[in-house]
Amino acid sequence: MFSFYRHFLDGKPTYLVRYYWWAYLWPKSVWFFDHQPIINAILFGQYKKLMNATLHRLKQAPLDRVLQLTCVYGSLTPHLIRQVHPQPLHITDVAEVQLELAASKVEAGQELCATRMNAESLGYKSNSFSTVVLFFLLHEMPAEARRNTLAECMRVIRDGGVLLVTEYGTLPKHHWLYRFVPMRWITTKLEPFLESFWHEDVEALLNEMGAAYEKEVSITSHKDIFSAFYRVTEFTISKKEH
Repeated sequence: MFSFYRHFLDGKPTYLVRYYWWAYLWPKSVWFFDHQPIINAILFGQYKKLMNATLHRLKQAPLDRVLQLTCVYGSLTPHLIRQVHPQPLHITDVAEVQLELAASKVEAGQELCATRMNAESLGYKSNSFSTVVLFFLLHEMPAEARRNTLAECMRVIRDGGVLLVTEYGTLPKHHWLYRFVPMRWITTKLEPFLESFWHEDVEALLNEMGAAYEKEVSITSHKDIFSAFYRVTEFTISKKEH
């Protein structure tokens, strides 16, 4: 059955093609999902709150060299571009169709440095970014890919830099969306790696991955959204003390 998806591979991760071709790689679906009402519905009406919380924290972060790690639907990227101006926003994704969509949102006088890379193996030099933004990426990755991506974040963010993570919260045992079994079944079917992410300790994983680069993280700020179903967490990266 996998042969159905083979024409989407072209250097892309197998898990992405196998489970998300219909959401991120098929041009017709890219057009469909990049409409604000659709995005907001997927996030249960919370998109604007999540984006605003992300942008608010970004105001406190060093903005001299900012990377948005993978493209996203909606208006986040144009807002990021405006916020980091006059510096360019760097963005990378493994899918050309997503990079083309991001480029189409750049206004006159703005600058977007777009590159095609796998988040698990970035071509950037170590310590080359002041801030990296992850907006709903980690829950779409299997555990190994998640570890590799966070390891790359720790590598490319300099001492004193920031990792801004907007994501699902930890296991939402008491949230009505989780307790309503049909909704939980649908959500985990559409997001096959969400269950493992719900149990992931992101801070601990970042510190584990950062050890190889003699770096560690601390939580600068944390905001729960939609009764902790979602979260916006800012991590500051620093040299590990011996």
